[in-house]
Amino acid sequence: MHHLSLYFHFVKLRIRSQMEYRLSFVFELFAQASISVIDFFMIALLFNRFKQLAGWSLWEVGFLYGMIGICFAIAEMFGRGFDVFQRSILRGDFDTILIRPLGTFYQVFSHEFLLRRLGRIAQALVVLLIANAQLAVSWSFTKVGYLLISLIGGTCFFVGLFVIGATSCFWTVQSIEIINIFTNGGVFMGSYPFSIYRWWFRHFFTFIVPLACVNYFPSLFLLGKIESLDASPIGVILSPFAGFLFLGITMLFWRWGVLRYQSTGH
Repeated sequence: MHHLSLYFHFVKLRIRSQMEYRLSFVFELFAQASISVIDFFMIALLFNRFKQLAGWSLWEVGFLYGMIGICFAIAEMFGRGFDVFQRSILRGDFDTILIRPLGTFYQVFSHEFLLRRLGRIAQALVVLLIANAQLAVSWSFTKVGYLLISLIGGTCFFVGLFVIGATSCFWTVQSIEIINIFTNGGVFMGSYPFSIYRWWFRHFFTFIVPLACVNYFPSLFLLGKIESLDASPIGVILSPFAGFLFLGITMLFWRWGVLRYQSTGH
């Protein structure tokens, strides 16, 4: 509880600093939402020409887009400290983190909080709600709970990717650019049904890097498409928990990297 109250205190300070220039904050909020609108507009243009994509309609893909967009935006909002961790390595700030009486993971996680990501969250949520209205999904208490777990699990997955990128800084000083393939590139890939990709691609992003578990498999359950795509019902139901497992593994990787850290001054 002490750590939780301390974290919220840090978040309060971050929000206060970001609201120092309110007009600038509003512009940034609007810019975040606008960029995301353009992304979905490109998807809509594709469907204006082809109508369906591997048996998925525009609003079914919109459902995928909304889910993964929310997960990534929330992960960026809360996990930004890992995304910019290379600055702490380059400036030698991590040495200070090591001597504080708090866990390193906790300190880096609470280092940044991007409130302006609310714009991207709002845009993705609007697309998800419109898609839901167009599809007339039959909701139940089970499905609502499953959706919430899926969104939390997807957020954990993207935070895990940020952690991998941050941990790589212990050896490379700067975060490896390949991580962007799985973060920003992952959002783009996950905005489309995984059935359009080759089998090796689907297997890699299911069992190695569980991107498909963020929104594709959960959407099969929520939209009632499990049987039509011949997917494993048990695997689909358990898929949201892959994000929690992935984050747990990356946290162990972080701990291993911290134990092998040498100051940039050495």
